[in-house]
Amino acid sequence: MYVSNTPKDREEMLAAIGVSSFAELVGQVPQQFLNPDIKLHDALNEPELMARMEKLGLANKKLVCFAGGGAYDHFIPSAVRYIASKGEFVTAYTPYQAEASQGTLQAIYEYQSSICALFGMDVSNASVYDGATALVEAVGAAMRMTGRKNVVLPQALHPHYLQTLKTYFSADEAFRIVTVPCPSGLMDCAAYDAALKDAACAVLAVPNYYGCVENPHELAEKAKKAGAVVVALVNPASLGVIAPPGEYGADFAVAEGQPLGNPLHYGGPYLGVFTCKKEHVRQVPGRICGITKDAEGKRAFVLTLQAREQHIRREKAASNICSNEALCALTATVYLALLGPEGVREVSELSLERAHQAAEKLGALPGFSLKFKTPFFNEFVLKCPVPAQKLRDAALAEGVLAGIPLEGELKDCLLLSFTEQRTPQDIDLLCSALRKHANAR
Repeated sequence: MYVSNTPKDREEMLAAIGVSSFAELVGQVPQQFLNPDIKLHDALNEPELMARMEKLGLANKKLVCFAGGGAYDHFIPSAVRYIASKGEFVTAYTPYQAEASQGTLQAIYEYQSSICALFGMDVSNASVYDGATALVEAVGAAMRMTGRKNVVLPQALHPHYLQTLKTYFSADEAFRIVTVPCPSGLMDCAAYDAALKDAACAVLAVPNYYGCVENPHELAEKAKKAGAVVVALVNPASLGVIAPPGEYGADFAVAEGQPLGNPLHYGGPYLGVFTCKKEHVRQVPGRICGITKDAEGKRAFVLTLQAREQHIRREKAASNICSNEALCALTATVYLALLGPEGVREVSELSLERAHQAAEKLGALPGFSLKFKTPFFNEFVLKCPVPAQKLRDAALAEGVLAGIPLEGELKDCLLLSFTEQRTPQDIDLLCSALRKHANAR
């Protein structure tokens, strides 16, 4: 239903939030996005539209992808899409009425169970919007639990996650981010120890944005001694070879779930994984599905917990998240079920193996070297003899997406990612392209 606002209504609302006009309210939005000149094609019928889409599709260029940075090109079995697309799962709305939504509720319950097993944690919610949102929710929970406002995190945290944290808590004047430098690719021990004083939480990125793998057991122990909550940010595809967060005592463990069977769809929709220890269940955002018995004693699925403002008093809500990425969560559930523990381990081992094979070959090229001499999983930072952006663009013209050019002090570096999809032949192609364009300077 649409209820129009009178000019007087709008004036009162603007006055209540402290701005003089709508233009002032949206003043931070760049001008080109406020009134974009969108040129739409004339309407097409279905055959014309299909023909146009096929023509546009022919313009696509096949790329060998070595870019990662939070979104990874993993192999997805065909059965994943087939099962996740079945009509039983594709429902019109959220499962408020349990008696009419048993399929959806069971799918969410299986997702939660699979994620808890993978992460070694007690509780998983039904998912949130993406990895950055999951991290924000965990940090917010830590601040509520401790009453502190200092958040310790590595300089090597994904920049998008850092920006999301700053955006979410920008209205809280006491909120403070304490960044620990990572000169070797890992957090400086002395700086980390000092930063923990009065910290609400320590964010442990394992692996971090540079692909480097910290010692989470040691870092978590130090954080707990300082009275800080431990928030682990992980790559779920690494958990076949790297200790799960539950093993090193993480209070909360979050992740971007895209590597679990969800394709690279132009940056989304993705899957925010949120888990915690049982004692923190009241801090969980969104919803949790549970299992029970109905009046006839049969197994039934229900929404057990919904810590959202729509269901409880707003000031007591743990979060304003009102939904979950159900279809993406279902996809992850099917993917994990098809692979099983052995398959997950194999994906991790192959990604690790391919990355280290590539590092050895690339490090041997004239002028190239690994920026950090630390353990890494499936990503690493490569120092280049020419500007990284220029090198990446030149390789792109040949169908090779040669990683992500970094910025600032690492502007001469590429962040390269490798999964089980990248063959030895692909790695040789990357080496050839980088060698060729580095010599062409």
